[in-house]
Amino acid sequence: MSSRSAHRLTWSLVAGTLLLAGAARADSDRLLPMQVPKAYTQECGACHTAYPPGLLPAPSWQRIMTGLDKHYGTDASLDAATVQQLNTWLQAHAGTYKRVNEVPPEDRITRSAWFVREHRKIDAAVWSHASVKSAANCAACHTRADQGDFDDDNLRIPSGLDARYHRAFRD
Repeated sequence: MSSRSAHRLTWSLVAGTLLLAGAARADSDRLLPMQVPKAYTQECGACHTAYPPGLLPAPSWQRIMTGLDKHYGTDASLDAATVQQLNTWLQAHAGTYKRVNEVPPEDRITRSAWFVREHRKIDAAVWSHASVKSAANCAACHTRADQGDFDDDNLRIPSGLDARYHRAFRD
């Protein structure tokens, strides 16, 4: 092999390695990992948005999964094998970045400091509006919440809200 061919091969390997590392890192930065257990979307997503595990720290997910019999006022019990599978997955993908280091009150995403800060301009009446129901209903405004995408570019004003509430969605 000529030195020129060896040089090209070396650069090809370096570029390939960087691309693979970038792809692996891209998934680790996602709020909703690419591989989501079917049980998570079926069981958790049956009653509410199947929240991305990156929205809460591991201790919060641990408490949630061990208290499913009294899951925010509802019995959401699952069989032991499913609880183990989901808890393992949630622990592996829980939020570790600065924004979610702090455990929110009652392990509620909607009570976390970052959530409160991001939604501070939303009038309290919006949360109880019939088309929203509560702050936990992410999909009411975030059109790609089921994919873990909460970007402001994908916001919609829920039906039935009049113009006085539109300010919060524009700012």
